[in-house]
Order: sequence, then structure tokens, then C-alpha cells
Amino acid sequence: MTTASIFIAGGTGVIGRRVVPELVRAGFGVTAAARSAAGRAALQGLGATAVELNLFDRGSVANAVRDQDVVINMATHVPSSRRALLPWSWRENSRVRRLVSANFAAAVLAGRATRLIQESFAPVYEPAGDRWIDEQSPVRPASYNRTVLDAESAADRVSAGGKVGIALRFAYFYGSDSDFSQDGVAMVRRGRAPLLGDPDGYCSSVEHDDAAHAVVAALALPAGIYNVTDDEPVTRRVFADAMALALGLAPPRFFPAWVGKAMGSVAETLSRSQRISNRKLRASSGWAPRYPSVREGWAAVLRRLL
Repeated sequence: MTTASIFIAGGTGVIGRRVVPELVRAGFGVTAAARSAAGRAALQGLGATAVELNLFDRGSVANAVRDQDVVINMATHVPSSRRALLPWSWRENSRVRRLVSANFAAAVLAGRATRLIQESFAPVYEPAGDRWIDEQSPVRPASYNRTVLDAESAADRVSAGGKVGIALRFAYFYGSDSDFSQDGVAMVRRGRAPLLGDPDGYCSSVEHDDAAHAVVAALALPAGIYNVTDDEPVTRRVFADAMALALGLAPPRFFPAWVGKAMGSVAETLSRSQRISNRKLRASSGWAPRYPSVREGWAAVLRRLL
């Protein structure tokens, strides 16, 4: 029996470096792209065939995936946590989402691949208070992350072309090897909550390994958009208190509401109350998060981090 071949971009990222070994262990032939020699060495260490590829060159992308069965695009250029509140620091990430996703969609439609799995972003939804948000809920991107919809449009074009386009809307990531999580721990140690917005507003998150498992589950999903989040989104107060409890610290203090309002569009999106549902993904696949909420997740993550 011929082994199915999978091409992944973004295989050295925080989720991609978890996805690659899972695919290898499952018996797939995995090819992964990286521009640097160090990145290619890391991918080879994970069991993939590593190739050098300029993701912005449409012809090179088409050649790289021509004989692949599945393409997974996890490529991003997310700024560090210390720069993430600056809208202009997201420009390169927007360029990746707009151009690279389009290149992969065109390559899938022209080649042998039957499926494109495209990374996307769940907190693009409008604020909804304590109401549940599903994939049909209205979205309201800010100018700095409008290209989330460009990336999803690429998956839509694949589906319209008779193949399977999947967009995975990931909630906020957390995990032991994330600078966002590490900086959040440092803030809690200083007595400050690492979140902006109303403490009683909801935030939705997903642990790194759970997110990676969802990417693998997407190999068998029908075309469409899927939220990837834990089972129980919690209020920001519960989120911050779970971190503090795992660290053996007192509950941290939240910043006043005016701080977020004064910090621009990125802070505004981070301040939204979003109680995002994973029901569609759970019903359509065998996926379920190992950590139902951050209550369990933070305790496990911090044992690895500290």
C-alpha cells in the first residue's frame, strides 16, 4: 500500500513542531519546508524530509507540492509577546496569510493534493458577552488581522474547486514553550493579570498539544471552518487565577479598563468577551482536548515550564 504524502509549511513553529512527529508516527511520508539550515536540521530531527522553499514564490510552491496528497499550511510570522500590541508588528504575518495561503491554494488546485488544511484565528469573532460563539457567528477583524479572512478564502477556493479546504480557527495558544505563556507567568509573579479586558469577560484558549492533535484530526474532516478551542472557555478572572493557583500565588490584579481602550486595535481584540465553542470539531472528528479548560491545562503546563 502506498504511504500518503503530506507537505507542511510552518513545521518549525510552536504547533508545527508538534504536528510533524505525530504525522511521522502515524506512518505518513512528511515533507516540511524551512528557509534556514537550522530549521531544516530541526525538521529532519523530527523525522521529516526537509526542503528549502520560498513560500512567497508561487512557482516554487507549486513544484514543491505537486506530488503531495495533503498540504498543511501552518506558516505564520507572529511577533513576540513584547511587540504584539503594536499593530505594525503584524505586517509580515499579514503578508504570510495573504500571499502564502493563496500560493498553496493554487498549488493544491493544480496538483495531486486533495486537501488543504489552513491555519486561521478564532478570536476574530465579534464580542458576544457570555453567549456561545460557533462557526456561523459574525466576525469582526481589526485592520491588523483582516488577512485572517484572506487565508480562509484560500481554503474556500480549494473547496469550490472540488477538493477539500479546511480552515482551523485556533483560540489563544498556551504552553510551556511559548514566550506569551512565559511572559504571562512573569506578570502573575509580579501580581498582575496577563490579560486585558473585563475580568468577567470570556477568553477562549487551547493548549499547544491539543491544537496539534486537532491538525492531525483535520486529515479526515469534511470541508469547512472549525473552531479549535478547549471545552470550557473561562472568564479572564478564572484564567488568571488558574495561573496563580498553579504557581502558588495570590490572585493577580487586573489593569483598569481604560488601559486596554488606550492601547489601540490589538488591545481591543484582546479585550473582547468570546466564549467560543468546539462542538463542530468534536462532532465531526475523534478530536477532544486533553485539557478541558485552563484549570487543568495551566497546572500541567507549569509543571513542565518551572
